[in-house]
Amino acid sequence: MKRFLFPLNILLSLGLTAFADIHPNIVFILADDMGYGDVQSLNPDSTIPTPHLDRLAAEGMTFTEAHSPSAVCTPTRYGLLTGRYCWRSSLTRGVLNGYGRPLIERDRLTVASFLKSQGYATGIVGKWHLGLGFQKTNGEWDWSKHVDYSPIDVGFDYSYVIPASLDFPPYVYVEGHNITGLPDEIHPGGKFPAFLRKGELGSDFSIEDCLDNLTEKATAYITEQDKTDKPFFLYFPLTAPHKPVLPHPRFVGKTDLGPYGDFIIQVDWTVGQILKAIDDAGIVDNTLVIYTSDNGSFMYRDTDENEPDHVSDETIQAYFEGHHTANGPLRGTKADIWEAGHRVPFFARWPAKVRAGSKSNRTITHTDFFATAADVIGAKLPPPAEAAQDSFSFLPLLLGKEKQFKRAAVIHHSGGAMFAIRDGDWKLILGNGSGGRQNPRGKRFERPWMLFNLKQDLGETADRYKHNPAIAKELELEAIKLISNNQSR
Repeated sequence: MKRFLFPLNILLSLGLTAFADIHPNIVFILADDMGYGDVQSLNPDSTIPTPHLDRLAAEGMTFTEAHSPSAVCTPTRYGLLTGRYCWRSSLTRGVLNGYGRPLIERDRLTVASFLKSQGYATGIVGKWHLGLGFQKTNGEWDWSKHVDYSPIDVGFDYSYVIPASLDFPPYVYVEGHNITGLPDEIHPGGKFPAFLRKGELGSDFSIEDCLDNLTEKATAYITEQDKTDKPFFLYFPLTAPHKPVLPHPRFVGKTDLGPYGDFIIQVDWTVGQILKAIDDAGIVDNTLVIYTSDNGSFMYRDTDENEPDHVSDETIQAYFEGHHTANGPLRGTKADIWEAGHRVPFFARWPAKVRAGSKSNRTITHTDFFATAADVIGAKLPPPAEAAQDSFSFLPLLLGKEKQFKRAAVIHHSGGAMFAIRDGDWKLILGNGSGGRQNPRGKRFERPWMLFNLKQDLGETADRYKHNPAIAKELELEAIKLISNNQSR
């Protein structure tokens, strides 16, 4: 059925207070490796049009200080769903592969299981990358067996996912606990930019069609949920613009920046399809849409020959023809403790509550989504000893009540397990390098540490550690406290 035929904010203004208690639908879109400079509303110098993302910015709130809890993907996804920094879990560095064992414990409360307990329908469509329960027979993967663990086991009513990043086999879809098309061949893999690892390919799986297929499933989920009386939560983690950089043929040539630029166009189009489904369902006003990325872009300027995928600086420059910086003015790349590793696009649209075209420069991180979702529906979080240990609600920011927003300092984490702490304008890196891909990579917890004032030096060019020892010491003690404790909430 069509819900809210009149805009919710108009109904509220007429004094129909019963509508004030209606729980909004929540759609969370997570891009894979999209940089801060990939969105035109954040990077006016970009030549890649992103009209649908720009629409989100125009119709909602832009967070200019949003950070992924990790500079690589698996730990960010863990933090997003559990409200807990992933380095508190069994995975303290790096990512899982496509065959990885489940990372989220079955008994751990997730934002999905929490919302489900509050009467929500919960669905996930997209890239999981948190481990699935693939089974073996006589030591070999047995694709005819059901998956004995999937997102269904941690709070999702509906689940249609691929195991990990689109460059990781097995290349299969898993719906619920079932592999939809058993592998019947081996994909040979490929080189940059269409980087793929050799591995099993499902009978119904096409690399180039994957994002389109997931988009169709996600929009269908919105359409189907609109026929019920339940509010819904849809988590839609995209496969792009992460490698393999293989835009669908209909997007090839849409930019002058090669496949990556064309892929950004496809990601933006995908967001447009979700917005259209929400429009068509007539649920715009009471649907909170959040769009962000799991970390910064892997496409950057200052590469070196030792970079994990062996992509030279000359290759990157030729690839972009010198016309695009995927991470904007930020230092570093995906995996780094530098800002480009974890400062990401973040837009939130909720017409009933969030002022169009608004901005926030307060520091948040993806672990905060859990507490925010609870706050949005007026539900109380369990004690931090039980769940959402590092989650703080940013609902006050969405509502324009900035003075009511309180959170502990944010802990950043690189792909190589280097820590940094962010409090106000200051950032202290607890190591002596990038902790990721950029040279020097350095070592965690080894001096000299680095201190930056990001308000004055967004590009992290001037180390102020020696000149501000008192600030550095204060941040160091706070970081040690937050890291050593089991919670920051």
